[in-house]
Amino acid sequence: MSENHDSAILYLDGDPIADTAAPVGPIADRWTTRTFEAKLVNPANKRKKTVIVIGTGLAGGAAGATLGEQGYHVVQFCFQDSPRRAHSIAAQGGINAAKNYRNDGDSVHRLFYDTVKGGDYRSRESNVHRLAEISTRIIDQCVAQGVPFAREYGGLLDNRSFGGTQVSRTFYARGQTGQQLLLGAYQALMRQIDAGTVELHARHEMLDLIMADGVARGVVVRDLITGEIKSYTADAVVLASGGYSNVYFLSTNAMGSNVTASWRAHKHGAYFANPCFTQIHPTCIPVSGDHQSKLTLMSESLRNDGRVWVPKTVGDHREPGDIPETERDYYLERVYPAFGNLVPRDIASRAAKHVCDEGRGVGPGGLGVYLDFADAIARLGRDAVEAKYGNLFQMYERITGENPYRTPMRIYPAVHYTMGGLWVDYDLRSTIPGLFVIGEANFSDHGANRLGASALMQGLADGYFVLPTTLGDYLARGPQGEVPAAAVAAAEARVRSMIDRLLSVRGDRTVDSFHRELGHLMWEYCGMERTEAGLRKALVLIPALRAEFWERVTVPGSGDDLNQSLERAGRVADFLELAELMVVDALHRTESAGGHFRAESQTADGEAARDDERFAYVAAWEWNGAGRPPTLHREALSFEYVHPSTRSYK
Repeated sequence: MSENHDSAILYLDGDPIADTAAPVGPIADRWTTRTFEAKLVNPANKRKKTVIVIGTGLAGGAAGATLGEQGYHVVQFCFQDSPRRAHSIAAQGGINAAKNYRNDGDSVHRLFYDTVKGGDYRSRESNVHRLAEISTRIIDQCVAQGVPFAREYGGLLDNRSFGGTQVSRTFYARGQTGQQLLLGAYQALMRQIDAGTVELHARHEMLDLIMADGVARGVVVRDLITGEIKSYTADAVVLASGGYSNVYFLSTNAMGSNVTASWRAHKHGAYFANPCFTQIHPTCIPVSGDHQSKLTLMSESLRNDGRVWVPKTVGDHREPGDIPETERDYYLERVYPAFGNLVPRDIASRAAKHVCDEGRGVGPGGLGVYLDFADAIARLGRDAVEAKYGNLFQMYERITGENPYRTPMRIYPAVHYTMGGLWVDYDLRSTIPGLFVIGEANFSDHGANRLGASALMQGLADGYFVLPTTLGDYLARGPQGEVPAAAVAAAEARVRSMIDRLLSVRGDRTVDSFHRELGHLMWEYCGMERTEAGLRKALVLIPALRAEFWERVTVPGSGDDLNQSLERAGRVADFLELAELMVVDALHRTESAGGHFRAESQTADGEAARDDERFAYVAAWEWNGAGRPPTLHREALSFEYVHPSTRSYK
């Protein structure tokens, strides 16, 4: 069924899509079955195979290192000056694994269950179970690499809890877990660079796919220092380019994070799945003014010991220390007594928005709630709290000028992670043959809401363990042959045309001004809470802003040297197209699921109300051209082991 809005077709209905790569049989046996059935590449033949990897974060770095170790010739790209600059380095709180070191009832099945439930029953069971299985191997590999996880007195690795679980399964390295894991992958990658199996190109940005007979056979990149356009061909291409939260302008992502690699692939036939599924993180330092270009995350791990509260009375502007306990509302503990401050991110975010909308928010503009460590400091002592969270407290004080040991932190929800991404099957193959997508760039494991500490788990599972098996199976099934020169020339021509178009506008508005305006529209109408009226309004405003961009944007300089305005202009042009698809996806899904909250679809007590009868599917969107309605392909989701139920954390 297609839908009309303002006399225009919202989308076209396409054929259903299915994941035909996942084996049948008991879910606990499926990954073992797949690894055994996968064809292998002879070690001598691996040296003859070239694989391109875009990105050097946890997924890309792990993939490049592993494929190089296996003997493939890997050509890897990142737009940063070093693989260590990938945004994975910013992850703070931890990585999940079902080791059950605490003997508190954890298991592979419980991690599988928590992840499916946490995703509000909008993820594939096969993928999630595989992720839970592999989680234990990830920890072993990282320890062997020397990742300095925290340890208990007896020497075992320590664990802490994260939102959405009632066990302690999160392994951590203080508040620097992403950094330490990335350094582990980086060391493994650099070993392969030194060995000559990996060829690294830093400060290069992928701008298009090279397609030959419908198969992905290479990429066109721009050298960000010299401006040179270069082409590289391969037997397969792997996208590990991260998420697209910067479509909102203000997010917790690094400023360079973008959707361009995924979006350019989407235009060649890679379906984009669930683009509106965006995670709002509850513990972010609140916005302080229009001068900001990004937001800063405070790790979810802080909710282990920090208590979230606001004044009970509307308009109470006293200092937090002057508000007695009897006049404080520890609203997460009150509303969700079973999980308390460790409810999942979407629940905590909406709850914070609700109390602020009531007028009980704190700080400038009333857009904040307190995260208070007074009880933990009194119970454990300052030294113990500092040992757990010291670097996070230090970061908070440097940004805000407030000492969180004395004054409660102020936090507010912000855009963080994207559960949507390019559609992939069980083998991580996109709908373009030869194109694999891993990590946050794909949609596969988190449903409508990612549980904390699962992004690092998925990135490393994809890169270290899943892709090396499934990519080998693809490469073993036939020679890819030579890439026609005409295919390379066509891709380069597309890139040069786009660059020339951006440089030729010579308007009167900066790229950042368009990006900021787009971000405001997306946060207002397709953010934490969405309504039909707001989404329809966005479908008028976003195309108008895109048209204005191509009439008024100014990109100084040329394409023949370092030009960061040109880099940003290309990324914002893609965001302007992605934003419209996100709104279409949000408008068509007239249910609330996880982080996607439709005001028209809620329970009597304000919780998200799913519609399993009509929306238990993955929405995979096909590009039909700029200004044309996309085609919707539905992948039906079935639940054999975790049956959908009302998601309760009370």
